[in-house]
Amino acid sequence: MLTTAPRGTRDILPEEAAKWRYLEDNIRECCRLYGYGELRPPLFEHTELFQRSVGEATDIVEKEMYTFEDRGGRSITLRPEATASTVRAYLEHNLYAGPQPVKLYYMGPMFRYDRPQAGRYRQFSQFGVEAIGVQDPAIDAEVIALALDLCMHLGLKDLAVELNSIGCPTCRKEYRQALLMYLSEHKDKLCQTCLGRMERNPLRVLDCKEEGCRTLTTAVPQMLQYLCTECAEHFQALQRCLEAVGARYTLNPAMVRGLDYYTKTVFEITWSGLGAQTAICGGGRYDGLVEECGGPPTPGVGFAMGLDRLLLALEQSGVTLPTASKPAVYITTVSKDDNQEAFTLLTTLRRAGISADKDYRQASLRAQLKAANRSGCHFAIIVGGEELERGAVAVRNMISGEQKEVKQEQLIEVLYESLKEDAR
Repeated sequence: MLTTAPRGTRDILPEEAAKWRYLEDNIRECCRLYGYGELRPPLFEHTELFQRSVGEATDIVEKEMYTFEDRGGRSITLRPEATASTVRAYLEHNLYAGPQPVKLYYMGPMFRYDRPQAGRYRQFSQFGVEAIGVQDPAIDAEVIALALDLCMHLGLKDLAVELNSIGCPTCRKEYRQALLMYLSEHKDKLCQTCLGRMERNPLRVLDCKEEGCRTLTTAVPQMLQYLCTECAEHFQALQRCLEAVGARYTLNPAMVRGLDYYTKTVFEITWSGLGAQTAICGGGRYDGLVEECGGPPTPGVGFAMGLDRLLLALEQSGVTLPTASKPAVYITTVSKDDNQEAFTLLTTLRRAGISADKDYRQASLRAQLKAANRSGCHFAIIVGGEELERGAVAVRNMISGEQKEVKQEQLIEVLYESLKEDAR
């Protein structure tokens, strides 16, 4: 159908776009306070980047990526997430040669072939931060605090932080054996996808959304019991940092997140008002990802936040978000002969920094004033008649109904003062 957007995509119209701009402005300000600089990576990357970083046994790579061959025969994928792109940019531009950590954030569309539902689209918008180059657990706490501060500043309350550690390659070897032993004893209850994942990466079974697998994995051995000394100390230090700044959390030993590159810290921030899909934000540490992408061993940590879902949560929680801006001034004309004069005045006001619009239908003055009222403007200016002969216009306050004559050379100053007074 040429008249409908593809399934899982949508148009963001002016009324809603104003909410997005408000959200994006708050994100930029929050990141400025925390010292994160904006990165704008490309919308598509070489497919291998995601296969190596996200993991070939993940749902994203196996089922959800939009992959195609370009005219040069190269396999290209629309980005399903942006951590891999951030690490690629970190290496390509030698950011590791400067002061560490390198603290970056990004906003923009991601693409996954997923089942559309409330707050979930096939083209969706994501905000994320990445801090690359330090191992300090305080930086883990920083990215969690940033996400919480942003949500709370926007007015979203009753957030829950779920926290876990999935260890490092050293302690995961022992855990992998224990997990494999448990899963082998219950193979008949696993879905076909998880049966295939068992040998490649059994941790992926813990992230399966199939009801049978979810029920089975509630009794699996817990990774927290297998942490090596370094991972256990890192996790304890992270918890102390969160407690020091009043960030409440609960431990969720079953959480592994859906990407292979995670090590040590993993977390989610949830809001119960979203129903079954409660997660607004998720992330963790990825100390092996830079090396996997061809760089030196380099630690990193970050999160990604779904903005479609965040906006839905804000609206459902009753937070009032700004809508499309309304013109401060609406220009009308007494007759068609006044149209050129009105257009000149319209341009003059805009160039002076006053938002303005006019009626282009050449309708009656009464109809134009009705249109001015519907626009939500502060003032309607009537051009023409005896006022124009005197070098003036009529200015009507659309709230009080008061109307007065103003000389054209004084109009901008009068509007400035009146708009300033109304804003108080």
